[in-house]
Amino acid sequence: MGILVGLTSKLTGMRVRLRLTLLYGGLFLLSGVVLLAITYVLVAHSTPNAAMSSHSTTPSGGQSTSIFLGGTLPADVQLSEADRRIAEAFQEQARQQQAEIMNQLLVESGVALAIMSVISTVLGWLVAGRVLRPLRAMTNTIQLISARNVHERLAVTGPRDELKNLADTVDGLLGRLEAALDSHKRFVANAAHELRTPLTLEHALLEEAVLDPAATAEEFRAQFEELMLVSEQQARLLESLLVLATSERGLDRRESVDLSGLAGDVLRAAEPRVRRQDLVVVAQVRPARVAGDPALVERLVANLVDNAMSYNVPDGRVEVATGTEGARSFLSVTNTGPLVPPEMVGQLLGPFERLDRTAEDDGHHGLGLSIVQSIVAAHSADLTVRARPEGGLAISVHFPTGEDRPKNR
Repeated sequence: MGILVGLTSKLTGMRVRLRLTLLYGGLFLLSGVVLLAITYVLVAHSTPNAAMSSHSTTPSGGQSTSIFLGGTLPADVQLSEADRRIAEAFQEQARQQQAEIMNQLLVESGVALAIMSVISTVLGWLVAGRVLRPLRAMTNTIQLISARNVHERLAVTGPRDELKNLADTVDGLLGRLEAALDSHKRFVANAAHELRTPLTLEHALLEEAVLDPAATAEEFRAQFEELMLVSEQQARLLESLLVLATSERGLDRRESVDLSGLAGDVLRAAEPRVRRQDLVVVAQVRPARVAGDPALVERLVANLVDNAMSYNVPDGRVEVATGTEGARSFLSVTNTGPLVPPEMVGQLLGPFERLDRTAEDDGHHGLGLSIVQSIVAAHSADLTVRARPEGGLAISVHFPTGEDRPKNR
């Protein structure tokens, strides 16, 4: 059996149907050889050991003479020399006859085994084709599926067996690919729209400056300042897109990072903005170390704090907390703000999604929370976003323990 499996594994260049046929035929041949050997041994030991006897009576006195054939003569039997020679001749003839029978059995069984091996090979080829027919049908269907018809499915019917499970798995994969392609198309369209708007504005400002022959230096300076603002918005958008692509690619390195230190740095940098917006910031930062990319984790904290301050109300409140719960480190950011419908929470995690699409552009492109979600996924953390009944969001991120975190990719 091991030899057959090893031989079959070496036939890697052959088609699966041929390999299955050889496997079926080889198994039948091996089992036939074993059966023939067992039959040969059983027949060889089935010759009776008991001697056959022949009795005769002499005419003169009724004395009987016994002749033993086909076995060993009993020790208590006395034979004449002539009778003994006759018995030995019959025994030799019986042995020759038994040898001829065994030889004939071996030859005929071998011929039958050879014929059945050919038949089993043909049947194995047909059975293998029958078994592989659904796979060929699935392969042909998959080869016809492309980005233009990724909505098609195998839709295999029948009992819940291995082939049905395989087809359902492929259908699930196609469904995820379709969703990813649709998301990619929406992302590209939204990114093109977001980039086209500032480019159009830049072109309009430049055209106005060029076509106005009476423009003064002060007017040029004012337009250049507007151009700088538009350019800064484009730079922020491109940086956000780059961070989003980097976080979705995965982590290239892992270091020990203290969430409390990063939260403190972000809040200190935001103090002028806090005073400008008259916000109340409550920080409850306790040591909480995580393993991850320091730049991405810092961007996660900064995006959550920026989102909490940007979508707030006058004299609003922002609460930032870090610490540990059990063996897991967490970051929590809660803010006051406009009411968020619970059904909108999931949509806000997508790229270029805003709660109010009609609001004036303030430099935010709806990428903040989508970047947060990608960074969370790259660190195998858990993200929880909850709409507060009184308005605003409560967002928390729980990072895995050192034993649970995945290896670097």
